[in-house]
Amino acid sequence: MIRKASVTWEGSGKDGKGAVSTQSGVLKGEQYGFSSRFEEGIGTNPEELIAAAHAGCYSMKLSFVLKAKNYISEHIETTCSITLEDGNITLSFLEVSAKVPGITAEEFQACAMEAKENCPVSKALTALITLKASLL
Repeated sequence: MIRKASVTWEGSGKDGKGAVSTQSGVLKGEQYGFSSRFEEGIGTNPEELIAAAHAGCYSMKLSFVLKAKNYISEHIETTCSITLEDGNITLSFLEVSAKVPGITAEEFQACAMEAKENCPVSKALTALITLKASLL
């Protein structure tokens, strides 16, 4: 399986502007630039997209890990915060809360950690990955 995204960029780093599109069409010409990446400007940025990818991948992996242990989640909500320092992505912080009938807190923590270690996006990142998992 191969997934694609494309970007166009015009101009210099600080004064330029770009647009990102995805194969699925969910993003189509979405703007990004210096202000949306390093300030609070309008548009997306690579770190936001990595955060979305990591949260989505982690949530799905956690549901698979739970199912393998005979638990079905009613609800999983994951937030991912990506830290960019000195031009490097240094941290991906996952914060998950889930409602999983019948599971103990200890079993849930073990499943949450297994998902963190084994979701494909976690495996692709070289940054430190931390996790806070809460059972609802």
